[in-house]
Amino acid sequence: MSFEDESHDRTWMVDATFLESNWTCIFGHGCQGVLTGPTPELVQGCCSYGAHFTDEEDRQRVELAATRLSADQWQFRSRAKKGTTKVKKNGEAMTRLVNDACIFLNRPDFHRGPGCALHVMAMDNQESYIPLKPDVCWQLPLRREDVTLASGHVVTRIAQWDRVDWGRGGADFHWWCTEDAAAFVGATRVVDSMSEELVAIMGTRSYETLVALLNDRSRRGTPLAHPVRRRRD
Repeated sequence: MSFEDESHDRTWMVDATFLESNWTCIFGHGCQGVLTGPTPELVQGCCSYGAHFTDEEDRQRVELAATRLSADQWQFRSRAKKGTTKVKKNGEAMTRLVNDACIFLNRPDFHRGPGCALHVMAMDNQESYIPLKPDVCWQLPLRREDVTLASGHVVTRIAQWDRVDWGRGGADFHWWCTEDAAAFVGATRVVDSMSEELVAIMGTRSYETLVALLNDRSRRGTPLAHPVRRRRD
């Protein structure tokens, strides 16, 4: 589904089928991780390979947030003396790894339990995790792609993050959540459950237009079920 941005020279193209689905993150509740075999006991989710930053601003924002983390919130705070990020030989910046997963990932033996330390801080402080976490982390499993046409007009696509979007390494994943019916068990639509993320991506006005269009689409007929749900049914 597509619509024009009322404030900018942009067309939004959205995967309405995914946004109307009941996908939800099942981290720690059936997520098998993204290694070459099922590893639910590790409770690493999609954090096994660290997070790649979208740009330098993204990286600096996360490095600043890391300085606010306490030892109570972050299992590997003492391991951050050399920094929390690194630049690969190909120039890509990413979070450092500790014990074969992201440095920010608290493990099951940590007293606060497994999960992202930046997310823990956000909950403790009752603040949004969006300004704290890497872009790819707070957006998943949404994927935003911008294409600028010769005229300068921008076409922005918002869809689910598929296995192929991880590059060559994605083919080695034993499991990916948007492919498994076990993750389509949410109580609400993605457009509702990920409203904060979508507003951060699109802005409030465009998000409200999106919701209105999806609601109108639903009133006019039964939305097409997500392919994963169709295969299961």
